[in-house]
Amino acid sequence: MFKEFREFAMRGNVVDMAVGIIIGAAFGQIVNSLVNDIVMPPIGLLLGNVDFTNLFVALNGETYESLAVADAAGAPVIRYGLFINNVLDFLIVAFAIFMVIRGMNRLRKKQEAAPATEPAPPAPTVEVQLLTEIRDALRTR
Repeated sequence: MFKEFREFAMRGNVVDMAVGIIIGAAFGQIVNSLVNDIVMPPIGLLLGNVDFTNLFVALNGETYESLAVADAAGAPVIRYGLFINNVLDFLIVAFAIFMVIRGMNRLRKKQEAAPATEPAPPAPTVEVQLLTEIRDALRTR
């Protein structure tokens, strides 16, 4: 059973998937930083100094200065600003993946379109060369 598990775990697809998940998690952090630290501040500035991470609606009808104050009070809130950030995260990741897949498909098409060159046949072995010489010598007799 251990041998079967080891064979399964060491398959190329499983290892490739694990590498993809690890790189994807790191890429997710980069995209999250891109959205929160680079994309959203200018958008918030254009919309009148709006901080999207602090946009929320308190469901209990009360008004709070910030999301942190509402959380400290234990108020139920809808965090639509964080939702907007997450939607932008998703769109950036989806676009990046689209571009990677698009590039891979172009490379695959180029490889398929390229004429396949057949490797040269291997040189005959010494034994085959000797047998050929013997055959030729017998023919000429």
